Amino acid sequence: MKLYSADKSELMDVSSIERDGDELVIKGKVFGAMPLNARLRPDEARKVFGLMNVKLVLFILTLPFRKGRS
Repeated sequence: MKLYSADKSELMDVSSIERDGDELVIKGKVFGAMPLNARLRPDEARKVFGLMNVKLVLFILTLPFRKGRS
């Protein structure tokens, strides 16, 4: 999975998402070169719900079924 910046350049290439105890570990490379292991703790994961509304949740659920843009 790749994440892109506002200017459509590659920001991060996520190679895996794994569980480590009660944390989620996201592994990948930033800017195509620098390795990164990010950890998401349960208290931080709960904060995501405060950032979303119903319309955003529905959009996220339909996102995998939408056509991509090049």
